[in-house]
Amino acid sequence: MNKGNILEDAVIMKNITKTFPGVVALNGVSFSVKKGEVRGLVGENGAGKSTLIKILTGAYIPDEGEIEIFGEKFKELNPIISERKGIAAVYQDLMLANHLSVYENIFLGSEFSKFGLINKKEMIKRTEELMKELGYKGLIRPLEKVANLGSAQKGMVAIAKALAKDAKVLIFDEPTAVLAEKERDELFRVISKLKDSGITVIYISHRLEEIFEICDTVTVLKDGEVVGTKEVNETSEDELITMMVGRELKKEIFEEREIGDEILKIENLKSGKVTNCSFSLKRGEIVGLYGLVGSGRTELARALFGAEPIEEGKIYLKGQVIHKLSPKLSIRRKMGLVPEDRREQGLALKLSVKHNINLPIYPHISRVGIVNNKAELKNTLYFIKTLSIKTPTVTQKVEYLSGGNQQKVVLAKWLASGAEIFILDEPTNGIDVGTKEEIYRLINNLASKGNAILFISSYIPELISICDRILVMREGVIAGQVVKENFSEEKILSIALKTKK
Repeated sequence: MNKGNILEDAVIMKNITKTFPGVVALNGVSFSVKKGEVRGLVGENGAGKSTLIKILTGAYIPDEGEIEIFGEKFKELNPIISERKGIAAVYQDLMLANHLSVYENIFLGSEFSKFGLINKKEMIKRTEELMKELGYKGLIRPLEKVANLGSAQKGMVAIAKALAKDAKVLIFDEPTAVLAEKERDELFRVISKLKDSGITVIYISHRLEEIFEICDTVTVLKDGEVVGTKEVNETSEDELITMMVGRELKKEIFEEREIGDEILKIENLKSGKVTNCSFSLKRGEIVGLYGLVGSGRTELARALFGAEPIEEGKIYLKGQVIHKLSPKLSIRRKMGLVPEDRREQGLALKLSVKHNINLPIYPHISRVGIVNNKAELKNTLYFIKTLSIKTPTVTQKVEYLSGGNQQKVVLAKWLASGAEIFILDEPTNGIDVGTKEEIYRLINNLASKGNAILFISSYIPELISICDRILVMREGVIAGQVVKENFSEEKILSIALKTKK
């Protein structure tokens, strides 16, 4: 990537320390980034990336340290001061008001007005100018409801919202997690354009290949401390991984397993976006499911678990037709769903680690409504140890855990339930490379013990690394299947995009 003109420091953070009960999130961190620079920020879940960014955006107040923004020094920030100084963030969950129009979202809270009257015409005009700057003139209309936009277009609205507030430092936190390849390339084009205009970009991602594609430099955090900062053209993925996790990761996760009898069979399933889907799962098998955004992958997963109504088709479990479906019945049938949105659908965030892990099995460890506390604690400690869940206590609220540890709690819940069929929807989304390796090995071990896995992912390399075969969805149907000996990104994408290879 062309480095352009990197000038003076935009942000300098000196000796930043931040602690939470039982956790040192940041320990004397010093971090600086220059005007017009695209800086990658990487590290395992819990390394301190989010805490550092929240201090910069004014959401958290540091215990110690100093912040300098374009030469002006601060002991602490708040969201209003941070925004006025040109700091803005675009998060994975875009926090847009779907029921409002594009221009209303962009100027929400900072409407153009005079004598108490909203100047709608001027806001629409400015929205058109912003879309032109981003290369989206005519593609995103100011009056369009945000709910009608695709993922990439919503991302552009979030960026335009930041630019409307005269952002000089733009932070991207896992922005490509829900984007298809074409949408990702479009985002990178816009980031390059922002850089050329002198805007500083801090780019957080667990996908290291993106760091090398879009960034000038990269800073690695580990356990709340800076391990080092590298020029991207002077380092490698292997070096960054070693810096992040303190060890080299094994390249090959997949191991040969014995494939057993068919345990789940779906015939001509129809549910919402899903139309006429048929496939099967066998014991000991890891079956991948790939599709572009909107292809119906998540809807299929939810329908199988009983979270979405099935209009037509049959589901066979161990050879027997299932006549009624619901999440409660699926749990009884030893099925588990790790949803795409773990925070909204997979966890009770306000409850403790202990409560979340035991949720599916309270009927089994209770008598006349009284929980067997000894069994509850024993079960919790077992899975904290087995899955290496990092938590200060079993009573820690799940909302305060890192993303990777939250995902482990979701998995622990289904392991505790004794599930035999695991439906995993983007199980490594927003998770660092070290935790990903742990989850891959856990999935492989589950399959080795005779469990069946449906592994849904928008990241083809991980499907190729662990799956026995890969189903490809397109427009609500299973459009094709690729067996292991024919695995290639080109082949899988060709089916998803309906092109010939």
